[in-house]
Amino acid sequence: MNLVVIGNYVIESELNFGTSTVRIVNFMTASWRLKLAVSSIRAGDVIACPAESVWGLSCSPWRLSAVQMLCHMKQRALSKGVIVASHCVEHFSPLLDALPVEHRQEIMSSWPGPVTWLVPNHGFFPSWVTGQSSEVAIRVTSAPALSRLCEEFGGPVVTTSANWAGAQPARHLFQVKRYFGAQIVTVPGQVNLQGLPSTIKRVETGEVLR
Repeated sequence: MNLVVIGNYVIESELNFGTSTVRIVNFMTASWRLKLAVSSIRAGDVIACPAESVWGLSCSPWRLSAVQMLCHMKQRALSKGVIVASHCVEHFSPLLDALPVEHRQEIMSSWPGPVTWLVPNHGFFPSWVTGQSSEVAIRVTSAPALSRLCEEFGGPVVTTSANWAGAQPARHLFQVKRYFGAQIVTVPGQVNLQGLPSTIKRVETGEVLR
């Protein structure tokens, strides 16, 4: 089952019967689904959203209970930290302004795009976002759905691949629901199936971690 956005409406599933295809349409508009996802995040829930090349789980980075829930769903240790994404570089200004000019320019030249940077946190994001590290992983996303989510939310959100730890990331909506159940709130959209997972780089050394 794949989710397709046509105009303002969302086709949630297609069923094939021999030579015939039956489309089941959910008449909630795409904009309504986005608002539902934002309301869910503000309420402290975890939602699913298409990122650059895979579906991701998202929640508010400012709510410990939400990040704990996300890590529990993924079967991932909270101590490992999570990535924070936004549509707007200004949301990361306190972190970027503390960097040397050449590092800041290198980061800015890669955004928006599928490049996540590890930068010194300086206490900006809470410890449940950074884990046991003194750095935080940040990205200005180029994914349309994730960008719309951040814009509607009014700030950055946590984003991490929608799969159990060690399992294949979900690239289709049916895989998200297979992992996390049919009731998970989702942002309408699709991933770039030809895209590669985001690169993770450490700004202070230039080391590529993924």
